[in-house]
Amino acid sequence: MQGRERRSFTEDYKRQAVELVMSSGRSVPSVAKELGLRDSVLRRWVDKVRQEPTSAAWRPTTQATPMSADQAAEIARLRQENERLRMERDILRKSIANLCRNPDMSFRFIEDHRNMYPVRLMCEVLEVSPAGYYAWRTRPVSERTQANATLLAEVRQVYQDSGGRYGSPRIHAALTSQGRGTSRGRIERMMQRHGIRAIMAPPRRVRTTDSRHDLPIAPNLIMRDFTAPAPNRVWLADITYIPTAEGWLYLAAVMDLFSRKIVGWAMGDHMRTELASLALTMAIQQQRPEAGLIHHSDRGVQYASHAYRQALTTARITASMSRKADCYDNAPMESFFHTLKTELIHHRDYQTRAQAMRDVFAYIEGFYNRTRLHSAIGYATPIEMERKAA
Repeated sequence: MQGRERRSFTEDYKRQAVELVMSSGRSVPSVAKELGLRDSVLRRWVDKVRQEPTSAAWRPTTQATPMSADQAAEIARLRQENERLRMERDILRKSIANLCRNPDMSFRFIEDHRNMYPVRLMCEVLEVSPAGYYAWRTRPVSERTQANATLLAEVRQVYQDSGGRYGSPRIHAALTSQGRGTSRGRIERMMQRHGIRAIMAPPRRVRTTDSRHDLPIAPNLIMRDFTAPAPNRVWLADITYIPTAEGWLYLAAVMDLFSRKIVGWAMGDHMRTELASLALTMAIQQQRPEAGLIHHSDRGVQYASHAYRQALTTARITASMSRKADCYDNAPMESFFHTLKTELIHHRDYQTRAQAMRDVFAYIEGFYNRTRLHSAIGYATPIEMERKAA
């Protein structure tokens, strides 16, 4: 029996994992499971940080100002009224596209959401009687209705587990892997009927590639052949940006083309060569590739710099670069950044770079590499692909 592979972690990785525990209030076992770590390893990192004087930054230092009984009562009343208005708004938002004043559809909506909202409130908003709903509820349920209800619950569970990021193709793939035989078209129709949609957002573009330099340019060894026979044969690298109230946060990432796993990453308030080098160092440290690996990137000054080329040479890695101003030559990396932004970044409003760093770390290490199903590799996860090839 093959022993468990020993993983190696950079100090940046450890720091992000600890911040995920200390800043989110989540338990060590919960975060460890998400990141694929042993509880004891993560707890050791957390204990080490807590013993440092700087760890006090994670503890609240202010106390709430006492309020009078009248103020507390008024706040409680406003909260109750606000909660009722919120529920009414949610009920209308979730139901208006599908109900069309059809009592049966209204009753089905109430049944599906009875654990979320009060029945009488839903009846009032949808203009049906509670008596009519309870009479409908006692009618015999057909086998088809029961099957649809079961499938809907399974679809919602997969959708929830993905953080709302999966559309019908990935939900269908996830259910198929669980032995649930149903067509993709049926799942798509069910999701449309119940307003279940993968989160999406329009991209915003910022220039991250500066190819206006006289540094050496490596030949394009990939030529848009985005396949690899095994892990650590071809890596792709690129840099993207994340908006915060403090300014841009830049993310440098390295992807293994075979498994689509993000094997190295680094984040900072700049996109100088050091940032790209940190991501490369993490990838080399964690993957320990053999000689002959191809490293493909754009022609940006970060990747053409002497320091970066020297790091590749030292690790016996061969450089490859895209043609000028051609993003399609590095399409899988562009796809990853698009996915990151549509599934996470565009649905957040980061006040600080630290908040964004914690979120991106959790997305890459806890979701993208370990849980997310990738269409390019047969709806498997990067970790599964890597382990299959071991």
